[in-house]
Amino acid sequence: MLKVDFLGTGGAVPSVKRAMPAIALHWDKLFLWDCGEGTQREMMRRGVGYGSVEAIFITHLHLDHFLGVFGLIETIRMNTQREHLQVFASRGLGKIIEAMSPSFMRRPDFIKFEEMREGELYRGKDYSISAFRVEHGGNAFGLVFQEDNKRKFNEAEAKGKGLKGTMFREIQKKGFVEVGGKKIKLDDVSWERKGIKVVYSGDTQPTESVVKAAEGADLLIHDATFGEGMGDEAEGRLHTTAAGAARIAKRAGVKKLVLTHISCRYANAEKELLSEAKAIFKNTELAKDGMEIDVKPEKEKD
Repeated sequence: MLKVDFLGTGGAVPSVKRAMPAIALHWDKLFLWDCGEGTQREMMRRGVGYGSVEAIFITHLHLDHFLGVFGLIETIRMNTQREHLQVFASRGLGKIIEAMSPSFMRRPDFIKFEEMREGELYRGKDYSISAFRVEHGGNAFGLVFQEDNKRKFNEAEAKGKGLKGTMFREIQKKGFVEVGGKKIKLDDVSWERKGIKVVYSGDTQPTESVVKAAEGADLLIHDATFGEGMGDEAEGRLHTTAAGAARIAKRAGVKKLVLTHISCRYANAEKELLSEAKAIFKNTELAKDGMEIDVKPEKEKD
């Protein structure tokens, strides 16, 4: 199960209800997607252990998405025994960190900086985190958490066909085994469970790259800064409306859509944004600071 923790769901400027963009993903390790101003305090308030952060991924270099990274880095450096911290971001942030390191970091080797780019960025034991380009001017990216697909045996079926002991390893390696003169194929006694997939658009105008990246996702977290009544402003600022995000979710065939990066001008976002999105894509939720979503794999087959 993957836990997605919304630490900040606002857009551009903070409000009483919404902090700056930051999402924590809990798997075998803790990852941060964006790190807006005040993220470390939101982590403390929500009980998200900052010392456990494995890597920080910054989707683009607008201040509301990365201003909190400096304080978080220094807090981790001062209060943990960590040898290094991975930061994935456009090269500009790396230059800022490098320029600040003599006085700010005191340990220039603490940050393991890697430039944000398309493709796989991080590989874990049974999952990956990758990036794809979006349309928000300059180097702007979306992110994908993808669990590897897993082969699951139908034990009753397998044992009924005579499989036992080392035969289970053999059939996975070769794709078949022979039992009593009969050829048993892997697909006859097992099935492949699709891995969990979570996609985050970052800030973007509606674009085909999100549709492609989010295809079949369990969860799509999408920019929904404006309502349809401000469609022209959304287009001019390279953002997406709530309805626009819903159209993308529908085209991509995702299971669930969460709207985020909500402008502070929407005091009643549930009525003004969520309703127009749900009219297009029913399984939509409005992100709120402190909200948690558990993303579970598809159910075992009988």
